[in-house]
Amino acid sequence: MIRLFNAFILLCLSQSALAVDIQPNTLYPKVQLDTSMGKIVVELDRTRAPITVDNFLTYVVKGHYDKTLFHRVIAEFVVQGGGLDLKQEERPVDAPIINESGNGLSNSFGTIAMARDQNPHSATSQFYFNVAENQRLDPSSRRWGYAVFGEVIEGEEVLTAMSNVETGHNAKLKWPDFPIKDIILEKATLLPRE
Repeated sequence: MIRLFNAFILLCLSQSALAVDIQPNTLYPKVQLDTSMGKIVVELDRTRAPITVDNFLTYVVKGHYDKTLFHRVIAEFVVQGGGLDLKQEERPVDAPIINESGNGLSNSFGTIAMARDQNPHSATSQFYFNVAENQRLDPSSRRWGYAVFGEVIEGEEVLTAMSNVETGHNAKLKWPDFPIKDIILEKATLLPRE
């Protein structure tokens, strides 16, 4: 009976994994981000950052990013989101991924990269857009960098507008650089293969 139950559980898990189509054979998948300030389209680079792209697309397809906040905005540096719901509470995340910052992609203006804490292999769902030339976030021979995994191909003007909003200290979260007026990621959509 236990074997039958375990087989049933494995079958259910495998079926749910199949239900998440992240276009595994598409080398440069595209994702549309519909925000409260306009539309941004990113092209991801699975050839350089396969683990990171698969991780991001899994969150996209599962709807994790829908109705989330861009919670960290620093003009001429970054616009960050992917972790907080509209009540400013953290959404549950999957296990952290391996850092792919040594992939040859640089933290230049208009690129998308994974946010993380001090542990180089701690990235989960949060991502950021570079709104400046941030090569200091790239890896060096003495430190890990932040993994870039794609670039904005539509909506740079939206990203620039986001980077210039007024920010302040968020008392609830005790975080600086929080937009005074919410910037909402309404929906993230994996676009059909071309």
